[in-house]
Amino acid sequence: MFLSLLQGFRQRWNGWIAISGIGALAALLPSLYILAGLWGEAGENWTHIRTYILPSHLMESLQLVFGTVAASVAIGVSLAWLVAAYDFPLRRMFSALLVLPLAIPPYIAAYTYGDMLSYTGTVQKLLRNGLGLTPNQRYFDIMSMQGAVFIFAMFLFPYVYLMTKSFLERHSAAYIENARLLGHRPLSVFLRVVLPLSQGAIVGGASLVAFEVLGDYGVAKHFGIQTFTVAIFKTWFGMYDLESAIRLAGALMGVLIGIFVIERLLRSRKRFNASVSGGAVLKRKRLRGIPAALTVGFCSIVVLLSFIIPVAQLTVWATWTYDDIWNDRFPTMIRNTVSVSAAAVCIIMLMSVIAANSLRMWRSGFTLAGSKLLLMGYSIPGAVMAIGVLALFLSLDQALSGLYGMMGLGEGKLVLSMSLAMLVFAFVARFLSVGFNAVDAGYDRIGTKYAEASRLLGYGATSTFFRIDWPLLKGSILTGAIMTFMEVVKELPLTLLLRPFNFDTLATKAYQYASDEQIHQASLPSLLIITLGVASVCLYHFIGRGEKA
Repeated sequence: MFLSLLQGFRQRWNGWIAISGIGALAALLPSLYILAGLWGEAGENWTHIRTYILPSHLMESLQLVFGTVAASVAIGVSLAWLVAAYDFPLRRMFSALLVLPLAIPPYIAAYTYGDMLSYTGTVQKLLRNGLGLTPNQRYFDIMSMQGAVFIFAMFLFPYVYLMTKSFLERHSAAYIENARLLGHRPLSVFLRVVLPLSQGAIVGGASLVAFEVLGDYGVAKHFGIQTFTVAIFKTWFGMYDLESAIRLAGALMGVLIGIFVIERLLRSRKRFNASVSGGAVLKRKRLRGIPAALTVGFCSIVVLLSFIIPVAQLTVWATWTYDDIWNDRFPTMIRNTVSVSAAAVCIIMLMSVIAANSLRMWRSGFTLAGSKLLLMGYSIPGAVMAIGVLALFLSLDQALSGLYGMMGLGEGKLVLSMSLAMLVFAFVARFLSVGFNAVDAGYDRIGTKYAEASRLLGYGATSTFFRIDWPLLKGSILTGAIMTFMEVVKELPLTLLLRPFNFDTLATKAYQYASDEQIHQASLPSLLIITLGVASVCLYHFIGRGEKA
């Protein structure tokens, strides 16, 4: 078996596969450093952390994850079913608007709702001064576990909504139509057909929500929730114990790997013969009267809470503080945000194209395993990835110390560890799977017959890509670039921990204002982040409609 694998590798070996292997190894190195830290020497505070910090932070992390996943699945699946299976007033508008919450980072939503619902916030002031009511503070306390679940659910449910809606529209038509012909009522169709049929898509969306929650720092820090990521920050910057922080990161990675494996096993078992659908499109039933009004009302409430209200409040605050905080540094922050994000996106999409094409050229157990490992990057929280990248670059600086001395930079200097290269590398390692998934899906859609015909005509892998694959893959590559750009712009922990000195982005500036209790001043950088996100979501939606057409 090994000899046949080696022979096949020699036959297919080319620059594409070599670059793909090097890129995959580089992306995996931070994770390997973190896992190696589990067997390294424990820091002086590890006994205290393991006894007093780890259990409580682990329990609160699990509570937050399970609560958010349950709420996100309930909202996302119900909305996906309504939009995919029924026709009601403003359905097309809601179909697009329900994606926009992805443009708002949860930490920005947490700052906004926390101030809006406070005693001096907009809501309570309106009740007291406008309606003459004295509100009970207990009902407006969002700075709690329940409040954090609300924030995460309202701004992460689109992951579940998008995956479930896409599955229902493309693969469920025959099953749902048969159930309707057999006389099943709508609720029975939903419970007995839709939920079992779409479990794979639901689990996929729920796992993305879980990874986002476990990787969060801004919401948990602002609301006082003691999560695993907060423990890592405390250990690193509060106790100045990097070794213990690495061990914490390794323990969290172990949990994430378990979730990743379970998610893949659950999705692999939820397969069915989709050929019976025959490419049929799900026919939407027309809603009228009270059902239509209830559906429109439900969609409207979700859109209001998850997008319109926070954006409107941030806009008002921005008009109050614009003259005070807008200065010459804001264009620089915008330029920093866009330039570092664009650099990371270019590298990510280049590596994604190379890796996806290599996987198609040599599809075996080895390459499939490598692609699965690449997909793990997105599941690693930003704080954990930051520790792995920092440990890797510190080792590189140590190994290159002699070379630095020969170049006149001085031995023992931190050259790579204090540069933008480290931050861009971290973005690439964390979000490579986002671009890879988009390109790999594009390759699956176009198949291999065109490439095989080109190879039979004597063209090499590179010529085949530029002559055949590129014209067919442009939409998928652009979609992956847009999705990756949106993720990089919103990322807070990685940027906060690894940015060079005096290098501010919109995300770090919004966090700095919010951590200093200057919520109104945080509105302008927050709005700029949302604007970039909304533009990305709209462009993604436009490309998706063009590809369907």
